[in-house]
Amino acid sequence: MAAFKVGVAELPVNVSHAPTASVNASYLTAAVCGADSFWVGDHLNSLFPRSLGTPQYYGAARLAPKIDACLEPWTLLGHMAARHRVRRLRLGVAVTDAGRRNPAVTAQAAATLHLLTRGRAILGIGTGEREGNEPYGVEWSKPVARFEEAIATIRALWDSGGQLVNRDSEYFPLRNALFDLPPYRGKWPEIWIASHGPRMLHLTGRYADAWFPVIMLRPKDYPAGLEVIRSAASDAGREPMSILPAIGLFVFTGRSRDEVDEALNTPFAKTFAFLVPGKEWARHGAQHPLGADFTGFQDLLPQVLDKETVLSYIKYVPVSLLKENLLTGTPDDVIDQAAVWRDHGLRYAVLVNASSMQPSLRRGLAAGLPFAKIVRGMRKL
Repeated sequence: MAAFKVGVAELPVNVSHAPTASVNASYLTAAVCGADSFWVGDHLNSLFPRSLGTPQYYGAARLAPKIDACLEPWTLLGHMAARHRVRRLRLGVAVTDAGRRNPAVTAQAAATLHLLTRGRAILGIGTGEREGNEPYGVEWSKPVARFEEAIATIRALWDSGGQLVNRDSEYFPLRNALFDLPPYRGKWPEIWIASHGPRMLHLTGRYADAWFPVIMLRPKDYPAGLEVIRSAASDAGREPMSILPAIGLFVFTGRSRDEVDEALNTPFAKTFAFLVPGKEWARHGAQHPLGADFTGFQDLLPQVLDKETVLSYIKYVPVSLLKENLLTGTPDDVIDQAAVWRDHGLRYAVLVNASSMQPSLRRGLAAGLPFAKIVRGMRKL
């Protein structure tokens, strides 16, 4: 069995007086605890409603008062690569948006980081979300079709050998396009695809180096998705077992189970459930406040939800739903939950510490120690 690997991810928000303070702290946690990689998210604004991103509900707002002040990931990773020269981790974006960014620009950004870091860049990519596209004038009606053309365009440019590329596409046609950056020692950045639905799973098998879903999965559902991917890889003439089974997981931890349970029952923590599709709510005997058929994070526009609306919505959040979609509890609890994922085929977990999503700044910061213990412990799975 392949060794189990762990990465650490951060949702990079500007911190008052020190923009990269939280990102640097997270990187150091990853480095000290022996993680294999460090990742940052790619969003123009937060996935969580700004109306509750205040000190009353979210203690970390005392340090980062604007939760929608998201830092640009490729620029940030270049900064991190230059700043941190000890324990040089692999660096990835979790995940960039195939619709909002022209794929030629994404190909250039990833290839540049790969050269600057001597082969440590990872391109995490997916369809993106409505919140990062529609408000900015990017058409959102066919995100999977746009993604398919984007990923094919990136591969075409990387494989062009510096020759002119012509390629028909509904979204990204290439006409005498030139891409002349070289791969690092003959290798391009790995592509990790965030996919969930059948069509995206097939595209993962065709193009990806790793399967990298986020949320919306239970351990027992993971093998079925992996089987679809491997079958699609075989059909495309690829080695099915070469695709790394990975996932992005949110962790909510603390010093005791009671402390964690108390934090999960607070308003801001409960907004995490808005990211979960309506069909998952139904299994817990509840209806998503945005509709039984609501698809979750991909279609959520958190910036338009006012305080009164959010507080009315969280009344319907079952804590059991949060516990199913987060790794929760003490370090031992979380490691045991991760072991279940491992037993269902997972080989690489990228962890986001969501423990700050509570009113207490002190408890949110204190959760850094148990989170570090989790990273160290999961490396031994």
